Amino acid sequence: MQQEPDASSFPNGGIRNTFEARGYSAWDISSPAFILDHTLCIPTVFVSYTGESLDYKTPLLRSLNSVDKAATRVAKFFNPEVNHVICNLGWEQEYFLVDEALYAARPDLVMTGRTLMGHESAKNQQLEDHYFGAIPSRVEAFMVDLETEAHRLGIPAKTCHNEVAPNQFEIAPIYEEANLANDHNLLLMSLMEEVAKRHNFRVLFHEKPFAGINGSGKHNNWSLGTDNGILLFSPGKNQHDNFRFVTFVANVMAAVFKHNGLLKASIINATNAHRLGANEAPPAIISMFLGSAVSSILDMVEKVDSISKISIDGKEKITLDIAQIPELTLDNTDRNRTSPFAFTGNRFEYRAVGSSANNASALIALNAAVAAQLDDFANVVEARVAKGEDPEAAILAEVKKLLAESKAIHFDGNGYSEEWKQEAARRGLDVETSAPLMYDSYTRPDTIEMFEKTGVLSRKEIEARNEVKWEMYTKKIQIESRVLGDLAINHIIPAAVRYQSLLLDNVFKIQQLFKGSKADTISSQDLVNIEAISDHVQAIKSGVENMINARKQANRIKSEREKAIAYHDNICPFMDQIRYHIDKLELMVDNEIWPLPKYRELLFIR
Repeated sequence: MQQEPDASSFPNGGIRNTFEARGYSAWDISSPAFILDHTLCIPTVFVSYTGESLDYKTPLLRSLNSVDKAATRVAKFFNPEVNHVICNLGWEQEYFLVDEALYAARPDLVMTGRTLMGHESAKNQQLEDHYFGAIPSRVEAFMVDLETEAHRLGIPAKTCHNEVAPNQFEIAPIYEEANLANDHNLLLMSLMEEVAKRHNFRVLFHEKPFAGINGSGKHNNWSLGTDNGILLFSPGKNQHDNFRFVTFVANVMAAVFKHNGLLKASIINATNAHRLGANEAPPAIISMFLGSAVSSILDMVEKVDSISKISIDGKEKITLDIAQIPELTLDNTDRNRTSPFAFTGNRFEYRAVGSSANNASALIALNAAVAAQLDDFANVVEARVAKGEDPEAAILAEVKKLLAESKAIHFDGNGYSEEWKQEAARRGLDVETSAPLMYDSYTRPDTIEMFEKTGVLSRKEIEARNEVKWEMYTKKIQIESRVLGDLAINHIIPAAVRYQSLLLDNVFKIQQLFKGSKADTISSQDLVNIEAISDHVQAIKSGVENMINARKQANRIKSEREKAIAYHDNICPFMDQIRYHIDKLELMVDNEIWPLPKYRELLFIR
């Protein structure tokens, strides 16, 4: 039941010194043990010798317990027989598959999980023919094998399909209790890598492995349900149930509004930062999409003085006037792919979570924020009732107040537009785009108070985790910049110079064979290319040198926060500049000389 792994040999934010090795793991009995490769695997929590959590599971379990207690208090206002509220999670795991031989020929993919260079393929996703196309037979064989292995481990895989970008796919399960669902997702990611190797594939979980096409997310479909089968985010069949629905939606709106910066910080890292705000991914601004139906209901609630006036229309039908096609039922809301946090019928879809992420990071912040808000709501309502106010009137008054206070978080429009970014800033939402600065949301006084009040994280645990986040951001960018510098100097420039030499040799021979203006006319394009190659090569050399110097300066900084900021502000721009010139060379250099597989091979060889 209890074991003792080393608690100092991994990033711990200063909680453990190198000479303090002892830590403890203990079986989480709510998550079943399983056998993998003839080994008994036991899900555990992991804590330090002094009791601080060193994992994601411990604070996740605390947050689930906190939201259970708080949501149960509010649910009892409507259904006194409720004893527990369960947090459910249905994740959608997006990923890319790359042929193993091509993967091995791309050091940037091997070392960083993404292509640090590469010009867009002439064909990528612009025809939009992959999503609804047939699954390639080799990929289908991988999917069948994966589903079989997943079910052997109790992972309820439900759907496997193509995604929008070429060579991008998705697997999703039937929803489960959140702790178990997260364990299953982490197990599945490991399983996917093993199964892919059997089929000579490599799985890419990086949020943006290829520039210019869709990145990969892990949409978290998050919901709350009672132990007697009531979905708290599902509109009901009578006024009482609809009032409960509106109450819980209003509290979630208030929680997301108060802690929108924290929720963004919980999903951001060096890899997901490339994805947010590009090619269908939501922007780096947390807002809530509710849809026209729910929006009109909430507008109605703000104006009524009695729950008897709250009405929710049933689902509409579409008739296609085709004899063999039945009526189609419309959901209460459409989907908004630019919204990071969208209502989708009976749950909220947290779309901003990245494909490589541990879901627990987002769930810890979301559950804690909602739990704190529900507790505050219950306290106010109970106090008003204790003074003799009618319970329904007290609840309605507080719901109307929450809706008025949290209007700024509600946005149903296009999250990509420049107008929204400006409007979000005017509304007071967090519009920071630097990942290292986003992490400051964790150490705001109101955030620390919220985490401590709910018992999810202590101040010491929060500060340690931030140190780890800054450290990990720095190291990921550091590794990428080193790999980019190596490839630029030792792969790209030699290939470009070799091709340039061939052009020079060709020009020399033309000048020898033809004389005067005719020779100049024949060799003019080669001369233009020779000069352009020289310019790009010089720009790459200069960029790599400047990047190395900026990295050396950043490495002298002692503060992990300031070092991460320096890497974001000073190193990343050089990486973009270097890539620009390499991608230009890719279009110029002889394909037989170019040293790396191109996007057309990586994305279309299956």
